[in-house]
Amino acid sequence: MFADKPAGKTVISLSGGMDSTGLLMHLLAQNCEVFGISFNYGQKHILELERLKANIVYLKTHNIDINYDVIDLSILGKLYSSALTDPDWEIPEGHYEQDNMKQTVVPNRNAIFASIAYGYALSIATETNEQVSIALGVHSGDHAIYPDCRPEFYEAIHKAFAIGNWDSDKVDLYLPYINGDKHTILKDAEASIDKVGLDFDTIFKNTNTSYEPDELGRASGKTGADIERIEAFIKLGRKDPVEYQASWEELIKNNEA
Repeated sequence: MFADKPAGKTVISLSGGMDSTGLLMHLLAQNCEVFGISFNYGQKHILELERLKANIVYLKTHNIDINYDVIDLSILGKLYSSALTDPDWEIPEGHYEQDNMKQTVVPNRNAIFASIAYGYALSIATETNEQVSIALGVHSGDHAIYPDCRPEFYEAIHKAFAIGNWDSDKVDLYLPYINGDKHTILKDAEASIDKVGLDFDTIFKNTNTSYEPDELGRASGKTGADIERIEAFIKLGRKDPVEYQASWEELIKNNEA
């Protein structure tokens, strides 16, 4: 069901977080022509899109241009019930394995994003008569809390898209990290960044994973997404270049506790 490698032309959903940024590096290292789309869905951590723009500027300084658009779905922030979009709902703290992290689920979010990405990819495929991939940075660390990050979800939704569209054989789904985790992504990104000739710390400083950055843009280090990111960097043996509200040494101690 899932492609083993990306097509020459690939649509990627770019959040501005470390997962999709790592995937972007992976695609660039494979010389893909990248068509990036981001979504403003009313998320409180909209900082992620600002960081993404900084990375796109950085890529341009290295003569790397990608096709990129932001899709305004901010109305969803008012329509949908989630701690990520409701300004009066506090972001829960703790590891993703904790049940309270289900408050960060945005109903049907990935189905909406995938549907838009599919339509975009199919349009490119029919216009160019070439195979096009949709690349997503979903991974197993999200499976416990987010049902729309699981393999069976993407198998089912891709099948539905194929049934509902002409020329669907021209679009495939590329999920290289579906059985991996954030460490898998970082390790792969490290090799990809080196191959492309970019700076690892600059790339990942221009990301936001925290659901609760402060007014200075510093990550809280306490939400599920923060904790998984911190664990991944510790396992990789590198200091996270993103600024946190606590020192890196404190974050390491908290991870060991």
